[in-house]
Amino acid sequence: MKLSLVLIIYRSNSSIALDSSIFCKKALKDKNIKSHMIGSDFNNEQIDKYLDKKKPLPELAIVLGGDGTVLKCANALVNYDIPLLCFNIGGNLGFLTQEKEFLVNKSFIQILEKEEFIIDSRNRLKCNILDNEKKVIKSYDALNDFYFKSVEEDISPTNQIEIEIDTEKVNEFKGDGLIIASSTGSTAYSMAAGGPIIHPSIDALVINPICPMSLASRPIVIPHTSNIIIRAVNKSQGAIKLWRDGSKCMTIKQNNYCEIRKGSKYCKMIKFRKSISYYSTLIQKLDWKGNLSLKNNPES
Repeated sequence: MKLSLVLIIYRSNSSIALDSSIFCKKALKDKNIKSHMIGSDFNNEQIDKYLDKKKPLPELAIVLGGDGTVLKCANALVNYDIPLLCFNIGGNLGFLTQEKEFLVNKSFIQILEKEEFIIDSRNRLKCNILDNEKKVIKSYDALNDFYFKSVEEDISPTNQIEIEIDTEKVNEFKGDGLIIASSTGSTAYSMAAGGPIIHPSIDALVINPICPMSLASRPIVIPHTSNIIIRAVNKSQGAIKLWRDGSKCMTIKQNNYCEIRKGSKYCKMIKFRKSISYYSTLIQKLDWKGNLSLKNNPES
């Protein structure tokens, strides 16, 4: 990969991430590669304004932070075909980030130049909010998930949500909410709510109720080609709030509904061939046992 311009986005409320971005900028400069730094407290208009002035666009966006910072950047850059190289800074190893050692020892530049990496194209989710006349009111993209919960003003968090898959009404979930996750998002909020772990290379969607009031309401894995319709049931008290990747979007009123499907644009993430495997990440993050023979070997 030949680099001439790199966008560096760092977690705004982290002095460690800021120092790392300055270090990264200097390392790139030493290789005669231009870069532009921006904190993660940006709004999308700032990103659009900057990138609209850059022709050609940056060949790469380096993200310094945790998975939350990565998600915000992925959503902000949805309309630009810019690969993300993400390093975990100031926290534990993330599912979406590379080990920070590649940044600290500056080997990431050589790895990029020698193309010792793969570009992992992750499916996105698309959510359209429509009125009863099927007119699109608002659209959102997400990398991990969309989910629905009661608005904060409601006395009780319990809500009732109707779900339709490929024009067929499937169920009404009554409980604290509902999650629609991608394979990438299966290890995020959905996993915390008892959903299955799905390898990111598998094209699938997860529908997962949050604390359902019926034991019959179970998580389900469906094809990524499915079209999902979500409505607030009329007899349910109050409206429901739509969230994406941990951020509030808008309130869904009872005369509106949501259509969720696989997005048309992929999120391109750079994965170093020398980086640890997906399963090693699961072992570390979830405290699995891994290879017990190595742990019991005093010479290992």
